[in-house]
Amino acid sequence: MGERKGEAADVAENDVEDVIERAYLRALNAADADAEDAVDLSASALAAAGGSGTDASGRAASGAASAANDALLALTDRLVRSCWTRGWQPADVVRIARRRLTDAHARLAADLITAEARTALAAAASKDPRWAAQLAELAAAGPWNGDGTLLAAHGRRERLDRFSAAVSVLELLRLLGRLPRITPVAAPTAAGAAAHRHAAPLLGRIRALLAKAESTDFPEEAEALSSKAQQLMARHSIDEALIASDAGAAGSDGPGACRIGIDQPYEGAKALLLDAVAAANRCQAVWAGDFGFSTVVGFEPDLEAVELLYTSLLVQADAAMLRTPQAGTGGGGGAKGAAKGRNGKARHGGSRSKDFRQSFLIAYAGRIRERLADATEQATHAPDLPAERLLPALAARDVAVRDTTTRMFPTTTSHRLKGRDHEGWTHGTAAADRAVLGGP
Repeated sequence: MGERKGEAADVAENDVEDVIERAYLRALNAADADAEDAVDLSASALAAAGGSGTDASGRAASGAASAANDALLALTDRLVRSCWTRGWQPADVVRIARRRLTDAHARLAADLITAEARTALAAAASKDPRWAAQLAELAAAGPWNGDGTLLAAHGRRERLDRFSAAVSVLELLRLLGRLPRITPVAAPTAAGAAAHRHAAPLLGRIRALLAKAESTDFPEEAEALSSKAQQLMARHSIDEALIASDAGAAGSDGPGACRIGIDQPYEGAKALLLDAVAAANRCQAVWAGDFGFSTVVGFEPDLEAVELLYTSLLVQADAAMLRTPQAGTGGGGGAKGAAKGRNGKARHGGSRSKDFRQSFLIAYAGRIRERLADATEQATHAPDLPAERLLPALAARDVAVRDTTTRMFPTTTSHRLKGRDHEGWTHGTAAADRAVLGGP
């Protein structure tokens, strides 16, 4: 296709809702091969439907622009809610928009989600604390606050003309409308939410300890901080298991689940690290590579530990990898192993660098798995714990987690990752040995 079409004349205000709906459906239903043409044609209609969208001072214009904005927001609210009914959550939608489209589309997705969250229907929705935390994180990034029209606000922020802003909106709406149904992650039950609130001060202390451990340059201080964090995490999880066991079936709460984003690049190795952390904390992780997240199944205190520890270990892995010279010089033995350009000189940052980083992270995850398994074993068999009560309680939880995972994901496949760079593997293993373990 040649240059994109220009903007058509404004349409009558009373026709704007139908024009916007037809523009969306044209973009939604187009085959992938025809998607760009369909989006362009729909964008012309959408851009024309509301006139300029702003007056000279940047405020929302009246008449057609206001009607078009209302109709567009009604459509976007409906689409966002349909994502929720198909199992998606706010962070998932923003992540998939960035993954499949661009950062600008991800910011637009945050605009649509926060706009929908201001509606009466959203106000009566789930009180899931993780859902609320995701909305709070989006709001903290400063999305569109509702002033002016959505198209004009998006265009100003991204420096797009009216037609290009309409293209961007329709590209995102096409993506949202075509998202598949995924396994939903239920909000914590009343008991789970109560455990979350009860653990909030403790989790704050653990976050602070991990943050200090990540930033300190003194190994002794990092070890002391990590040991304290590990102790707090392990004992909290064990105490919760004993309390639930003493309460019996009437007072216990089943496993829950949460999603943790797995960002590019080297997603497989990062998912392997998350799986190691989950296993050590009596959880199970199921990676959805196409969508950029893993679903972690476990009991509420253990889910909190997994999220905190995985984030901390990933930060430490990234820092260690950046400090390793081979990570940025081709890997595999420096200049000798680096790829060479046409002039015969070593060319840094090529495919060997990717192999190095991938191998580094795979080895790091494998060694972390061993270290965490040892630490979990020691914490579970501490001499001051009632083994005759604790071990059956933990075994029952393991069975419950396994059964819940199977029920949520009846069909899964295993992936084997291999490191191809010996230097990367060696440095990754060494970095894992030095890593601060903030969890059991």
